[in-house]
Amino acid sequence: MSYTDVPVVEEDILHGAYRGEGGRLFWLALGTGMLTLLTLGFYRFWAKTRVRRYLWSATAPGGNPFEYSGTGLEKFLGFLVAVVILAVYLGLLQLFLFFLGLNIFSTADPNDPLAQLQQIMLVYINLIAVLPLIFFAQYRARRYILSRTRWRGVRFGAEKGAWGYMFTACGLWLASAMTLGLLTPLMTFYLEKYIWDRTWYGDAKFTQNGSFGQLYKAMIHIFIPIGLLIGAMILPLIDESLAILTMVLMVVAYIWLLIGSVYYQIHSWRILWANKVLGDGIRFRSMPRTGTVIATYVIGMLAVSLLSVVALIPLGLLIGGMGFLADFGGSPETMFQSAQGLLFAGLFALAYIFVIVFSGALAMVFIRQPILRHYVEESTVVNASQLDTIRQRVGDEVVDAEGFADALDVGAAF
Repeated sequence: MSYTDVPVVEEDILHGAYRGEGGRLFWLALGTGMLTLLTLGFYRFWAKTRVRRYLWSATAPGGNPFEYSGTGLEKFLGFLVAVVILAVYLGLLQLFLFFLGLNIFSTADPNDPLAQLQQIMLVYINLIAVLPLIFFAQYRARRYILSRTRWRGVRFGAEKGAWGYMFTACGLWLASAMTLGLLTPLMTFYLEKYIWDRTWYGDAKFTQNGSFGQLYKAMIHIFIPIGLLIGAMILPLIDESLAILTMVLMVVAYIWLLIGSVYYQIHSWRILWANKVLGDGIRFRSMPRTGTVIATYVIGMLAVSLLSVVALIPLGLLIGGMGFLADFGGSPETMFQSAQGLLFAGLFALAYIFVIVFSGALAMVFIRQPILRHYVEESTVVNASQLDTIRQRVGDEVVDAEGFADALDVGAAF
């Protein structure tokens, strides 16, 4: 069944609604961002919690907002646990590589081809070694978020399965890579099925139906630009005078591939959500549009860039204060030897940090929130009256919270 074939009974449908305000989110993101930077990152666990609570409460399908009960302290303690485990794991990995002769601090001649090959191998071995941990962290973080999320007073939950998800994701990722992306729909579908077949809302279980073959229709705008790229590489072999046409084709194919990647993400989302079932017959329809998402991102990026430039004007004036260097001794080297110079450097650093946080808050308001609003408002719950039959579930205890996700800088949600 495709996402256009889902039966809809209009009198038994619940529409998504988002009621977040740009102004409130901006000041929240700006304030928590400044606190995070001023505390050298320590406050980020509480910052993410506060932003997430706001976004959850602003998302209100049928007028009922989501609730997020996670705490910054849970995330911080989970982070400490994860850091210790990761340190031991990566330390043992480096010890193993050292005994194999792959020393990260190699003193061999950097111009030696064999030494260069060794360093390249070392980089890839470390990346591959961390990849399973990223998959493990994604599942654990999602399980924690669900365990701290309620809707209509009923909590969500997920079964234990991080290790299984890690091995499944590694195998599917390898299959997709070895087939140059041809099995990407298979990877997308079975990873989605793995996590949603283990997801609960109250005492009702989600089920991911459908098949990975349905996702190939969403790959059309990836296959076409790949075909153009192949054609562009063949053209010079046929006629060297077609160099300009080759360059044009490659540019067009590259842009098309970027848009096609977004198209695949959005349309695979639509297909997968049309094939999800909750309990005995609660279904879903989510119809975000590629054009809207891309336009929102482009316009949002322009707005963020323009306003960030405006914010840089005071910073530019501060830099112009370098003209006063003569008062500090006449050169940048002697500037920091005076109290005035140190004050100037401190003000410059604060202004620079403020612009970074300011841009991040703008991105939250002009890009992330509008896209979230679009997804929420284009989603509906079908056979919504059956939600009243769902009862509460026992809470899940996730000891390390999102510790591994934070330690590996992996985001599971806002």
